Amino acid sequence: MIPVLVADDHGFIRAGVEAVLRGTRFSIVAATASGEETLDAIKTHDPAIVLLDINMPGMNGVQALEALRERGDTRPVVLLTAGINDRQLISVMRAGVEGIVSKDGAEDGLVDVLEKVHAGEKAIGPDFLQRALDLSLKPSVQGPLSKLNPRERKITSLVARGMRNRDIGADLGIGEGTVKVYLHTIYQKLGIDNRTELALMAVNEQDG
Repeated sequence: MIPVLVADDHGFIRAGVEAVLRGTRFSIVAATASGEETLDAIKTHDPAIVLLDINMPGMNGVQALEALRERGDTRPVVLLTAGINDRQLISVMRAGVEGIVSKDGAEDGLVDVLEKVHAGEKAIGPDFLQRALDLSLKPSVQGPLSKLNPRERKITSLVARGMRNRDIGADLGIGEGTVKVYLHTIYQKLGIDNRTELALMAVNEQDG
């Protein structure tokens, strides 16, 4: 049997997936309801395939996929979704998702998708691929933080996390005075006056 982990915060969806896989060579070894729980369960159960709901409380499916890839885990991931927005689609494509399955009609195509990704193939419908291509060809709508260089963006993200200049300097291996110089430059570039405005700007951009 091929072990599969199913992550979805709705019990009836998990039960539905289990019913679809019954009698196939795929077996559910764990069921989770959040991205954080999923990452822990992957370490514990080592599934061959991860089936992720894109919208879950806390860390969602997109963030869980990105976290998985960041730690060097390349196992196949299939997204189960009732709807995916443009930003999510681009994010999962960049993170190397192997399959995308719409919840509407998943009972007809899920097993085929799992078979394909287990064989090392991609199982992303032509509609998703075309949409991702169209989005990649559009001029990107950049937020105000696009004016910042990578080091300035890193400092901004640490400010948004509530870190003090001393702690930011320690994190980046630079002096507290250097952090202040960077912040002064950042404020000038963004036309703001203080770290509170900077933190709000960073949070707003992250939220989309």
